[in-house]
Amino acid sequence: MAGDLTRTLSRLIESTGPISLSHFMGEANTHYYSSRDPLGSDGDFTTAPEISQMFGEMVGIWLADMWLRSNGQSDKDMDLPSNRPAYVELGPGRGTLANDALRTMAQFNVAPEVHFIEGSPVLREMQSAVRPDATWHDSVETLPNDRPLLIVANEFFDALPIRQLVATHAGWRERVVVRDGEHFMPLPGSRPMDAAVPETFANAPAGSILETCPAASGIAFEIAGRLAAQGGVLLVIDYGYEQDRLGSSLQAVWKHDKVDPFVDPGERDLTAHVNFAELARMAQARDAHIDGPVDQGAFLKALGIEARANLLMESAADQQDTISQALQRLVDDDQMGSLFKVMAVRSAGWPEPEGFGKA
Repeated sequence: MAGDLTRTLSRLIESTGPISLSHFMGEANTHYYSSRDPLGSDGDFTTAPEISQMFGEMVGIWLADMWLRSNGQSDKDMDLPSNRPAYVELGPGRGTLANDALRTMAQFNVAPEVHFIEGSPVLREMQSAVRPDATWHDSVETLPNDRPLLIVANEFFDALPIRQLVATHAGWRERVVVRDGEHFMPLPGSRPMDAAVPETFANAPAGSILETCPAASGIAFEIAGRLAAQGGVLLVIDYGYEQDRLGSSLQAVWKHDKVDPFVDPGERDLTAHVNFAELARMAQARDAHIDGPVDQGAFLKALGIEARANLLMESAADQQDTISQALQRLVDDDQMGSLFKVMAVRSAGWPEPEGFGKA
């Protein structure tokens, strides 16, 4: 129960002193995701795959195209393990995206193995009802190493615990969480952290905050190494920014509203914007190729989501308004269209992907 987590964190702080923001966020989200289905109108937030099947279909088209143009084989020729790729999804939610993408890929005779990286027992049970053919993993390390990987990370990196460094008049300090009476609150810690700050931001004014996400960097580095050794692609879709910057993006969502991230840890979804520049640096360190990031709206339009919406409206006249509204949510700039970014990471030798504005 959330009250148990509050008591646990309170006792920890009382006995050992302030804890890092990363520790606080990690504990809170581990409890949050392991104890509930957070998605949908009855949950705390709604992701793109839950808005419309069109989202997963576009992802499936993109993956099938990348596989077939990489000289991959259709399922008729997949006799050897290396001839059959693995579809991998990081944080697959209810399994909706995987189901829509894999159904679409099957239309192109592409039938990969299915692998999910998921730590929540609640969500694993829901995923197994949709994709009983899946194999589950706790981390990237146990993914198969004998075949190319087609990896999707939709709203995955934003939930990983972040570290925040804050500029003070005495220098940079790591942001920590303390207990003030009945409340948790963030404060600058006591240990100097100037050496961890890039020269670009070293002289930022007091109060400036620099975010990093060591977990995201590590996963991007590991995946890029896998792609270099095995072949394949990673498609990242998330809200975030394209260049290094200062500022806190930590937020909490509960019942579709933004709330205080330091109240009731484990009862609300804690997220932060993804630094796509850092993910790209980690991948390029393993000689991977980067495409994007581009806005989600532009990416989906380039893949033909508007034509798909028109076909769906023609076949379901009574659902035209619902389909049109879903399309707008996914692609319009004032909704998900420009806030969410899309970036592709691909191994050497794989073709340039569609959807990134290249001729």
